[in-house]
Amino acid sequence: MNSRRSFIQQLGLGMALPAISGFDFPSRSISTFPSSDLQGEDFWTELRSQFPLTTDRVYLNNGTFGPAPFSVLQAMEASNLQINTSGEYGNSDQERVKLAEFFRIKPTEFSITHNTTEGINIMAWGVPMKSGDEVILTTHEHAGNALPWLNRAKLDGIVLRTFEPKSTQAENLTEIQKLINPRTKVIAIPHVTCTTGLVFPIKEICEIARKKGILTAIDGAHGAGTFDLDLYDLGCDFYAGCFHKWMLGPSGTAFLFIREESLEKLKAVMIGGHSDIGWDMTANPPEFKGYVPSARRFDYGTQSKSLAVGMVAAADFHNQIGKQQVQSRVKELNQYLFDGLVKLGSKIEILTPLEEESRISIVSFRTKNMDFNACGAELGKAGFRIRLVHEGKVNAVRVSTHVYNSKAELDAFLKELGRILA
Repeated sequence: MNSRRSFIQQLGLGMALPAISGFDFPSRSISTFPSSDLQGEDFWTELRSQFPLTTDRVYLNNGTFGPAPFSVLQAMEASNLQINTSGEYGNSDQERVKLAEFFRIKPTEFSITHNTTEGINIMAWGVPMKSGDEVILTTHEHAGNALPWLNRAKLDGIVLRTFEPKSTQAENLTEIQKLINPRTKVIAIPHVTCTTGLVFPIKEICEIARKKGILTAIDGAHGAGTFDLDLYDLGCDFYAGCFHKWMLGPSGTAFLFIREESLEKLKAVMIGGHSDIGWDMTANPPEFKGYVPSARRFDYGTQSKSLAVGMVAAADFHNQIGKQQVQSRVKELNQYLFDGLVKLGSKIEILTPLEEESRISIVSFRTKNMDFNACGAELGKAGFRIRLVHEGKVNAVRVSTHVYNSKAELDAFLKELGRILA
C-alpha cells in the first residue's frame, strides 16, 4: 500500500485510521465549497471534489448507498472524538430540532431511527389491526417494506392486497382506488419504487385515503434527498425515510415522520428510556405513567450523538446547495440518462416510465438480446457501479445518479452500454 496521509489526518484531528487491506485513503485535501459564481456543469464538477469517491470507476448506485461528502465525515469524526475525549455523549435533542426544520415539520413529529426498515416496522406493528383487515402494497416492494407487512400478516392474519405499478400517475391512482374497500386500513406503498424509480402520486393518494379513514404509511427510502420534501404537503400519516441514500448522510441513520394528529393512532410496541412520562418499579404494583406526547416515544434508549451530528451535516450540505437546486439537478441527470437510453432503440427496454412526473432519480432497463446479469457484469468490468434489480421479478439493470455525477460520466456509460450490446 502506498504511504498516504490518513483521512483523519486530513481532517486535522491528529489520529491515524487503521489500515484497510486493498484500499488507500484519498490523499487529496478537502476542497472549499464551489463558488456561487460557477454556473451549469462547472458548479457540479467543482462540487464533485467534496466527495471522497474514487475516480477509478463511475459510481451509479446511489439508490443503494449515497456516499457522504467530506463535511459529513468530518462532523461525525469531530463529534466522536469530542465525546470520547470528554466522556459526555449527551443527547440528540438539538439535532432533532434542526432535522425537523429541514423537513418543515415539528420536532415532536420526528423520530430518529436507524434505517427505513426500522421505521416501517414501527408503522407495520403500531397500526391497530385485526385478522381480516387489509393493507395495500405494490408487487415492486423492497424487502424493507415487504417483510414487515408480510410478518404482520403471518402473525396476525391481516390481508395484503397488491397491484402491479403502471406507467402513469393517473393509472396508479386508479389501481389503488380499485383495491380500496371497507376492510382497507392502510395504504403502505413506496414514494419511489426501488425497482424502476417510479414516483407515485402520494399527495393525491393520501387525499383519497384521508377521506375514507385509511392510514397512509409511506416507504420514503428514495424520497428524502431527491425531492425538496414537504411532508405536510404530501398529507401522509407516517413517512419512513433514511439518510444513507439520497441525503448523503451516515449509514445507520434514518427517521420516521408521525403527523401530530396521527400520533395516537400508532401503538408504541417497543419503548425504553425517554419514551415515557414516568415509571416506578418500587410502587406496588409497579407503575407506568404513559408515553411522552411526541414521536420521541418511538426512538428509545441511547442514540449515537455522532451519527445525529452527521445527519445534520448532511442536511446542511443539501441546504448549502439549495434543496430545490438538488432536486432540479437530480431530475436533470435522470432526464439526460433517459434520453440517452432511448437513443439505443430496440436494443433495450426501458422500464422506468416515460411520464416525467413519474420519475426523478432512477432509470431501469432490460437488455433485449442479453441476460441482465451478464450485462451488469460487463458494465462492472468496465468500471461502472450499478445495481441489478430482482425485486418483483423485474430482472433489470438499475442506474441511480446524484449530484456528484456528471453528464460526461453518463455519456461514458451510454457509450459502453452501446458497445456491450453491439
